[in-house]
Amino acid sequence: MNLEEKPLNQNYIFRGKIVNLRVDEALLPNGKTAAREVVEHNGGVCVVALTEDNQIFMVKQFRYPYGEVIYEIPAGKRDSKQEDPLACGKRELREETGMTAERFIPLGELYPSPGYCGEILWMYAAVGLKSGENDLDEDEFLQVERLPLQRVVDMIMSGEIKDAKTQVAVLKVAELHRQGKL
Repeated sequence: MNLEEKPLNQNYIFRGKIVNLRVDEALLPNGKTAAREVVEHNGGVCVVALTEDNQIFMVKQFRYPYGEVIYEIPAGKRDSKQEDPLACGKRELREETGMTAERFIPLGELYPSPGYCGEILWMYAAVGLKSGENDLDEDEFLQVERLPLQRVVDMIMSGEIKDAKTQVAVLKVAELHRQGKL
């Protein structure tokens, strides 16, 4: 059975600094049409920075849509759809934590909300860390903490860490570590 939907037209409702919003008319597999609301986003990168003693660099920051401070791994958006995800990950890790890494291990891609958003998040583990100075964006305020890998896993499993990218990337790193691959 063909499941593909084909766009017939696109109508941009909003164009912003971070996202664009459009409403498409799509042709469905049964020949009917339907409206599809789509959030366009350049995508982003997240990095699990793992120390030699199995600690992870985490950031705490206020997330306006939820009205609360949450734990996350270092992450950020690509400047454009053409920006190399690895280059973005290296930049974001340094900007947020001051850390650089000898090696970045790809952990795959994540579609955070495929029902309406075209955002792709590229996930990496970073090892062989070296400290330096962070360089936060003008409108970025965060606190960096080092937490043991197992504590972060426990925080994920208890529901204390709600951020999807952090959950997926950290659990992947924990499994790779358990398998002796990290």
